Amino acid sequence: MNNNKVKVAGFGKAGWGIIIFCMAMFWFFVGFCTDGNNVSAPAAAAHLGVDAGIVLTRNSYAGLIGVVFYILMSQLCRKIGAKKVAGICLIISGISFYFIGNPPSLLGYTIAYTFLIGSAMSSGYVAGGALVAKWFPKRKGIVMGYTTMGLNIASATWVLMMTSFSAKISFEKAVIIPSILVIILGIISFALIKDDPKERGQNPDNVSDEVYAEEYDTNEADATDSRWTIGQLLRTKEVWTVGLATGILQLCSTGVMSQLVSRNIELGMTQQQAVLMMTVVAVVGIFGSWLIGLLDDKFGTKRTMIFFCLWYALAVLANVLGTTWSMYLAVVMIGLSIGGSANFMSSFPTSVFGRQGFEKMNSVVFPIQAIMTCVAFLIDGLALHATGSLRGAYIVVACFALGDMIVVGITKDHKYNLDWQEAEKAENKEGVKQVENA
Repeated sequence: MNNNKVKVAGFGKAGWGIIIFCMAMFWFFVGFCTDGNNVSAPAAAAHLGVDAGIVLTRNSYAGLIGVVFYILMSQLCRKIGAKKVAGICLIISGISFYFIGNPPSLLGYTIAYTFLIGSAMSSGYVAGGALVAKWFPKRKGIVMGYTTMGLNIASATWVLMMTSFSAKISFEKAVIIPSILVIILGIISFALIKDDPKERGQNPDNVSDEVYAEEYDTNEADATDSRWTIGQLLRTKEVWTVGLATGILQLCSTGVMSQLVSRNIELGMTQQQAVLMMTVVAVVGIFGSWLIGLLDDKFGTKRTMIFFCLWYALAVLANVLGTTWSMYLAVVMIGLSIGGSANFMSSFPTSVFGRQGFEKMNSVVFPIQAIMTCVAFLIDGLALHATGSLRGAYIVVACFALGDMIVVGITKDHKYNLDWQEAEKAENKEGVKQVENA
């Protein structure tokens, strides 16, 4: 249910801590696995003496193999909690990134990237998604708007940061810095993060006890894994449509942003101009994250996603046109697009399924999302290898965005969301009272 007025704060100190922590995990994910490929893929290719297109294709293979990693981490999240899974994954990603900069062979690079994308995505989306669902079940739209700012801040800073470090100390040594930082974040997860707001003396969404009792499902049995079985989830249509719908949007963002510098160079920009343009896109995306989160809470996740899919397709096609005016239009449109696509990775599953049993549901949905995301590297790699250009890859991405409107459209929002259903019951009771008193 959506209120006309959307609160953009009031999360409590502990709530803001969760938001900032998730934002940091997203910052590392983008740097390690998507936009960072603008630097790391060419550097790894040069280190190994192979074509960059081959490295990108290996990234896709690694991502698909990493599905096993996502499944394991999703199951582990159910057993030991999101905070511990986040800590484990962040530490693994720090170790793996070192070998991205110092791969002993192409096989060694592929293995390292498998662990890197598996751990980085699992920390941000498996563990982070579970934290958001537990802490902010009804305010997940605006909260994801804040947390995914980390993605865009990374887009604005990571390439510049790593390019600068690489120029001074070489890429092989530069990777040590973020590797150490992400391991420190993993230690923070173990020490300070809590899986449930109740452990910090807060209710979900930081609401009062009265509101929680009246408008939230308080049946503890519903919050356990017993609500779902894996078999039931696999037979549930919404599991597949939610996984595909959100995964396709991540495919679009990964396909566009992981090679945006190379694409802009194709369009006639210098290396410096292309990096600057990517930074501008990312800065626009910071606002886009917040704006899409606001629209999500105000108009509902499903309606916002349908509009967003159309917007994203037009944004990518503006870049495909390759004219001066369309290039600058694409900067704004793609910026707003990347700012919102990751929001839905947690927002849409939470909207449809709710927080109760989220970990088990997400253990099935997230691998679907991840597979679709990794297809982006395959699209970019095949396009580069076959034509030497990314234009064809961008056209394919735009088609995926348009097709995603249908996938979102056939998904029934709030179908299994118990908190939303309780709020609807409370609203109906209030309406009956008003009629009786009239």
